[in-house]
Amino acid sequence: MDPTRYRPRETFDSPYLTTNNGAPVYNNQESLTVGPRGPVLLEDYHFIEKLAQFDRERIPERVVHARGIVSKGYFEVTDDITDLTCADLFRAVGVRTPVAVRFSTVTHSRHSPETLRDPRGFATKFYTREGNWDLVGNNFPVFFIRDGIKFPDLIHAFKPNPRTERQEWWRIFDFLSHHPESCHVLTFHLDDVGIPKNYRTMIGSGVNTFRLINKEGKDTYVKFHWVPKLGEQSLLDDEAEIVGGKDFSHATHDLIESIDAGDYPEYTLCIQTMDPAAENDYDFDPLDDTKIWPEDMFPKRPVGRLILNKNVDNFFLESEQIAFCPGVMVPGIYASDDKMLQTRMFSYSDTQRHRLGPNYLMLPINSPKCSYHNNHHDGFMNFMHRQSEINYLPSTYDRVKTVANYHFPKATISGSRTKGCILKENNFKQPGDRFRSWDPARQERFIKRVAERLNERKCSPEVRSIWLNYWSQCDANLGSRLAQLVKTSSL
Repeated sequence: MDPTRYRPRETFDSPYLTTNNGAPVYNNQESLTVGPRGPVLLEDYHFIEKLAQFDRERIPERVVHARGIVSKGYFEVTDDITDLTCADLFRAVGVRTPVAVRFSTVTHSRHSPETLRDPRGFATKFYTREGNWDLVGNNFPVFFIRDGIKFPDLIHAFKPNPRTERQEWWRIFDFLSHHPESCHVLTFHLDDVGIPKNYRTMIGSGVNTFRLINKEGKDTYVKFHWVPKLGEQSLLDDEAEIVGGKDFSHATHDLIESIDAGDYPEYTLCIQTMDPAAENDYDFDPLDDTKIWPEDMFPKRPVGRLILNKNVDNFFLESEQIAFCPGVMVPGIYASDDKMLQTRMFSYSDTQRHRLGPNYLMLPINSPKCSYHNNHHDGFMNFMHRQSEINYLPSTYDRVKTVANYHFPKATISGSRTKGCILKENNFKQPGDRFRSWDPARQERFIKRVAERLNERKCSPEVRSIWLNYWSQCDANLGSRLAQLVKTSSL
């Protein structure tokens, strides 16, 4: 008998209501009681099962990226990069790989308005022939911090005040005042691009630096970018207020309705590459997530196109239970020493084990679409059908082999154990360059947003002074114009 024949699925259905164990239910309207008025008896198995299942219908929401929507489709290689990587999904032009993409907001809860000024997530799961690859990114190419040990504090500062349950910028600017490297990402977050018009017009960036490895074992630093076919489009603050007033799930509904109508979103995957031997040749650290790689030095190279042509069948099963981790990679793609990436490789999987259980990768939306074999047995919600008596290796009974010639970086690493900052901080040059690249009207809108938040009642004169100093180091004109608007004395 085929052991998968009766695997739970909607298409294997019964015309009759049953309990979870398959027994028919003869009355789903009244509980079993002593007489028609009660009390209720605990021996009513169906009643207890129904309530217990309902009590557990909700799983803990994600600490970050709680509000999101998944679409499915495919990735097609359009440009040959086999000189850079031996990853199977890039093996030839024209190769298509199934994908699932989750777009999300970062800070707020599941039912928060999508028009809030908040970073967005752009996470892609590639179901390749050699296992899954998760490319986890944001809509900004840089991040707030460069060391993952600060991440819980960063999120606590951005999350609602634990006393008032409201996001308050005096808390955000207080925390970030100790991290001048955050100036750069704030020139995105408080810029006109801070509120995407919808997910079809939102860029994506892998943020972290990875390595590509070719069949000869040569590695290359790489950054990944998604470019929407419709171009990057955003909402200004007054536009966001109007849109949010009509539909607080505008981006989710726009994505679903566009795909249903056959207007499939399309994105181009581009890469920037750098020779690791040259990583010390620049005025910034290439592994610093608060820095971009300037395009005039590292032009974007197209790789392929992403087409989203299917909505999920069930929001909970696929949008809520999909789980990503930057550490989920395939041969030909490897991690760099990027400190934020190293942190995320642990933290993402760890939070999913808490949220979904240790066997979350067995869930259909997360499981590989290729054959696989491992000895990860048992544990909560392990529903793998196993008959083998051998759950260890090596074994003379189980002849499973490991693949030969699996390339990974072989550079020698040396240094003292230390807790310290990187040598090339250079916190102010890139945000200053970005500010100066804007037209005067865009500069004024940015200055107004910064000043409005620094003038919050509980933002202290000390924090305001720190930020005026930071912005002045980014650009003297920016600092002087802010000084005219920001209060620096005690209220």
